[in-house]
Amino acid sequence: MNLFSLRRTPPSLDDLTAEYRQSTRRDSVSDEYLMPAAERPAPVFVRGQGSWVWDRQEQAYLDFSQGGGSNSLGHSPGVLARALSDQAYGLINSGAGFHNQGQLNLAQRLCESTGCDQVHFFNSGSEACDGAIKLARKWGQLHRGGASRIISLSNACHGSGFGAMAASAPDAFDNRFEPQLPGFSQVPFNDLPALHAAVDAKTVAIMLEPIQSAAGVIPATGHYLKGVERLCRELGILLIVDEVQTGMGRCGALLVEQQYGVKADIITLGKGLGGGVPLAALLARGKACCFAPGEIGGSHHGNALMCSAGLAVLETLLGGDFLAHVRETGQYLRDGLARLAQRYAQGELRGSGLLWGLDLGDDSADAVLKAALQEGLLLDAPKADCLRFSPALNVSKGDIDEMLLRLARAFARVRTAQVQCRKGIAV
Repeated sequence: MNLFSLRRTPPSLDDLTAEYRQSTRRDSVSDEYLMPAAERPAPVFVRGQGSWVWDRQEQAYLDFSQGGGSNSLGHSPGVLARALSDQAYGLINSGAGFHNQGQLNLAQRLCESTGCDQVHFFNSGSEACDGAIKLARKWGQLHRGGASRIISLSNACHGSGFGAMAASAPDAFDNRFEPQLPGFSQVPFNDLPALHAAVDAKTVAIMLEPIQSAAGVIPATGHYLKGVERLCRELGILLIVDEVQTGMGRCGALLVEQQYGVKADIITLGKGLGGGVPLAALLARGKACCFAPGEIGGSHHGNALMCSAGLAVLETLLGGDFLAHVRETGQYLRDGLARLAQRYAQGELRGSGLLWGLDLGDDSADAVLKAALQEGLLLDAPKADCLRFSPALNVSKGDIDEMLLRLARAFARVRTAQVQCRKGIAV
């Protein structure tokens, strides 16, 4: 089947201002039993393959979000499906109180490939970031006179656990009903003097994202990140690098720290590690490996089924020239987005590998998402004035070309609607 023939007929301009969530009367199953804690558009997806996903009306969508980058190998990759199927017939979960072979295999392979010494597995990146905070504070008790304060950066987003949320920017989540934990402070991103000034005897670690994905894909400068590493070494504190969004090949290397030439004491991984299933990891090096047995619980962490997925993903990333492909297609995507941004007078393009953020000229991201959805294109917008692109790491250049065509049509549709709106106001 020729997927490129599945482009939609152009909707009317009124569709751009229609309610994002549409009626579900065409199907007897509705979403009325789900808590409305997350806003979702109308399509109900039933199957996917690679960069494409189909809804229950058999309409095809080109997915350049991939679950916010979680589906590192795209939808339902054969290598992942086979690993999960084979493991499910053997052992799924022996419980956190016992080892399982898949956990041991993944732990060894992950540490060997990242130069880390120990790893602990979790279900989500938020949990891994909470674990990183606990580990750093345990290290502070042992080696820094009980120091426990964590310095994070403005616009950070480390997850929704209590500790991770406290280390995140105040507006990263709607946390009006959550307790604000003590022992955290924030300084501006990419500002070394501010970071120097914030460190004191109570500081145990600096926690940062090398690329702030939820803030609009804002990278740390090489000078800044190396300066942070140098500061941590000089003052004897820990460097925690949150690679939940950027790790596992997303930016063209297994870890972004490898591209920057720095070495963190503690690293968190998530999203792409499981290829779409819930799996995350807390990695540590040297003296930062200080957890004692029983200090982190959890009945499902690192179960055999999830670890089989992680190992399948990791072996794929490390095989052949896979990461070189990510770098090549990432540059191809970057060049295409740059041309499109120039044509439609959009703003700055930032990112690396297959993670890109495009600033818009105004707060029109929601309108662009709606128009793109009508064109059969799935994107996400971390900010009201920014689009984010995180396709499958094995995306083809043909799918990139098709995405650019559909995005151009979405831009044109939004621009036309804006012009008509201004004419209506003038009248």
